[in-house]
This record gives sequence, structure tokens and C-alpha cells, in this order.
Amino acid sequence: MNLRNHILLLIGTLIVLPLSGKLPNILLILVDDMGWSDIGCYGGEVHTPNLDELAENGLRFTQFHNTSKCFPSRSCLMTGLYAQQNGNYRKFGPYTNAVTIGEVLRTAGYRTFWVGKHHSTENAFDRGFDHYYGLLDGASNHWNPGNQRKGEPRPGNKAESKPWRTYAFDEKVLKPYTPPNKDYYSTDAYTDWALGFMERYRHEEKPYFMYLSYQAPHDPLHAWPEDVAKYIDHYRVGYQAIAKARYKKQKAIGLIDETFPRSEPIHVPWDKVDPVEKEKEIKRMAVYAAMIDRVDQSIGRIREKIQSMGEEENTLILFASDNGSSGEDAERKAEVKSGPLGSFGYWASLGRDWANVSNTPYRLFKNNSHEGGICTPLIAFWPEGIRKPNRISTFRGHFIDIMATLVDITGATYPKTYDGKNIVPMQGVSLNPVFQGSTETRKEPIFWKWSRGWAVTDGKWKLVSSDGSKTIELFDTFVDRTETNELGEQNPEVVKHLLDLHADWLVRCEVDAILNQ
Repeated sequence: MNLRNHILLLIGTLIVLPLSGKLPNILLILVDDMGWSDIGCYGGEVHTPNLDELAENGLRFTQFHNTSKCFPSRSCLMTGLYAQQNGNYRKFGPYTNAVTIGEVLRTAGYRTFWVGKHHSTENAFDRGFDHYYGLLDGASNHWNPGNQRKGEPRPGNKAESKPWRTYAFDEKVLKPYTPPNKDYYSTDAYTDWALGFMERYRHEEKPYFMYLSYQAPHDPLHAWPEDVAKYIDHYRVGYQAIAKARYKKQKAIGLIDETFPRSEPIHVPWDKVDPVEKEKEIKRMAVYAAMIDRVDQSIGRIREKIQSMGEEENTLILFASDNGSSGEDAERKAEVKSGPLGSFGYWASLGRDWANVSNTPYRLFKNNSHEGGICTPLIAFWPEGIRKPNRISTFRGHFIDIMATLVDITGATYPKTYDGKNIVPMQGVSLNPVFQGSTETRKEPIFWKWSRGWAVTDGKWKLVSSDGSKTIELFDTFVDRTETNELGEQNPEVVKHLLDLHADWLVRCEVDAILNQ
């Protein structure tokens, strides 16, 4: 046990509290569609000094997972249940059979805030949050999610059938929301709103939970010109050179070892790209990098606020992405494509080739159940609560573990019923033993299913398909974390065991959904 911590017997439960004897403030930061290798401390060339410093003084996970898709991932993160249990598997909507982190942490006396993207039809203000400012919907224009403003171009939209997105400001729901400030940019606005809540309640004795959910770097690719200028020349070397440099850096900083062989690249050769298209590809990646850069700048602003309040030592900061980098091509169907790439009217997507690079060294990308789709960076920073900082953990985790972790740390009560209905029990395991230095492997299996992709892990094995079971692959993840050596033919009994596990899990999820309605 960390010598800086002490043990407190509280309401019959053994709770590990920091030396101060106070429950920690908790800041959970989520980004959207960011690849595993995009930030500096995970091998990327994007300038992320604030995240790198959190990692250096905290803990990095190399085997932590989402669901490969935005809204199912977010529902798992917020409820501690699989999307198949909380009503957000096939489409997004209200959380059913579930409670939110906000509702649970209120039982431990927390003030609760949520800022940014939700991806739901349900206002977070009604589900355990004292304040919610943000985007209820999915992808939205970063410069202006609403109506055209006087003197400005018409904002680009993802599809003509969905010209606007829904925003909420506590109980007030707006569709469309047209920001009155012409300097509006989603990342900056969300950071300003979060800082506003922190300042408003800075003298309150209650601990707080802040969920800060950025849209970036999800398309459309929009970034401030001064941030884009930092990167426009860097990406002229092309896909292979950037991926190779990232892999080399990952090994040099000790993030990966021989159990991470580099998966076969699937991007096209850079010298085969048409010169006109090549310039667009350079711009795409430069804007994407600039979006991540701006997120890091914003995290620096938040951290400065925490430090000014004298609360950094006892603040737990968690940072993750909701899925791997996206190879989706929303640009092709976008309603408006006026102006240059990166501007108001142009809805640009990153594309498959750069997405493959962003997820180095993993295979595939968003919507796939291979590691490129489901493996997220996870940084945990908590000076008073994490033993031996600057560690790298290969503990296999999943977004369902965040609820269990916060319940464990705070002593909050996870209920059996909510609003007169039964609640599915927490599905995850606490990461607090990992924070304290445990190196044991996960005993429980983990399951995935989104669209045509699915997977299951148990011990060292992972069984996965990203094409609706046309191709089923088995990997030993203890020696081949990047899924390069298929072993199904040599281990048919393992394949059968994992197939049975996955089938049983789907049945249990269906039963949970029916019994707890």
C-alpha cells in the first residue's frame, strides 16, 4: 500500500483515502475518434506536453478498451454496463436498467458536472448531474453547430436529413444551437464551460466529479489556422514514414516491447498518391493533429485551474478515447463542401489511410473489433493515489471498469434499484489495485459486439471477427498483442470455448434487459 495513504473505516467499509483524509476530485476526459498512437506519450509526433506530463507522473495502460463505436462506448463508460445491457447497443437513447456515474457519486457527497458530447436522446441534467452543458447528439460542426450567422459561410453538415444538432444547457434544450460568439470552437467552448463550473464551486467543501467530453478529433476536420500551421509540413513525408517513426518511438520510450509486433500496414504507398490528392491528405492530417494539439492546450488550462485551487495532489484525472481512429468517409455524404478543407462549410474526414497510421501498431480502426478499433490510450494521474508513477501497465481493462473503480475509490453506493426498477449489477472490476502497483492479470473475460464485429478475451486468448463471422481469428495476446499470428487451427478447443462464452454472454445480456425493464 502507498505509504502516503492511510486506511479509514467508514460505514463498515474499508476505504483507501489519501493522506489528506478527503475524497478525491475526479476529472474524466474523453476524446472522440482519436487513434492509439496520436499523442506524444503513446508514440505520436503531435505536441501534447500536458498529457505527456500527466503520463510521466501517473500511469499508462496499453491494453485498455472501448467498444469501437462512439455511443456504445460512452454508455459503457457512464453506466459500468455493456451497451447490450443499458439500451445503447443498436442505437443511442436513454440509459435503461442502469444508473450513471453522476447518480452513484452523489451518494458519496459529490458535486457532479458534465460538459461536452453525450450522444444520447436523454438530458444528462436529468440523470445525476448538477450541471450539463453540451452536445446531446453525435458529430457536429466544430465552428458553428447551428444556423448560418450573418457574414459567415453556411456551416457544413454531415447529412441533409440532419442539418442541426441538439444541445442542452442544464434543463434548457436547444435545436438548433447557434453560438452567439463568432469565435466559438467546440474544444475551447467546452473548456471554458468546465472552468466556469470549477470557479463557481471552488469554495465548496464537496468533492467534485467532472466529465469533460470533447468532440475532437472527430470529423469534420476543423482547427484554428495557427495550430494547423505547426503541422502542415510535417506530414509531407507520408503514411509509412509517420507510422514507422511512431513505432520506433513507442519502443524507445518503453511503451511497447516484443509482444507488440508491428501489424501489416494497409495504407496505400505514398508515392502512388495523386499529387493533388496528396496535398489534401497532408492537410487532413495536419488539421487532425491540430485538433488534438488544441485539446492538449485545453487540458493544460484545466490543470492550471486545479493547481491554482491547490487541489492537484488529490485530483484523479483519467484520459481516454471512445474508439480508435476513424476510417469512415462522412465527407462523401456531407451536405456542404464550400470553402477550403478545414473551414466552416467543408465537412472533411480523416480517411482509412491516416486512420491506419493513427492506430499504430494495431490493426484496423473504428467500427472493428480488432485492437485498432477497440484499444484506447488510458492515462491515470493522481499524486496521492497512484503508487510509483511513470508506470506502464498491460492490465486488460474496459470502459465498464471505470464505474467499479470510482465506486471502489469513493465508497459510493451502487444501487440495486433505480426509479422503482431493478438495475443490472456493475460488470467491471476496479482499477485501484493497478493504481497501487498490482501486476496481476485480469481473471474475468471481456466481451465486444458492435455492428458486424465482435470479440471475446479470456486469459491470454482473444477470439475476434470484424466481418460478421466470415473470418474468425484466435490470438495469444500475451505474446502477440497486435494480432499478427492467427492460432485458431492449432487450438480448436480454445475457439469453441470462446465461442460458447460469447454466446452465453449475449443470452445473459438479453435476459438482463428483459428482467430489469
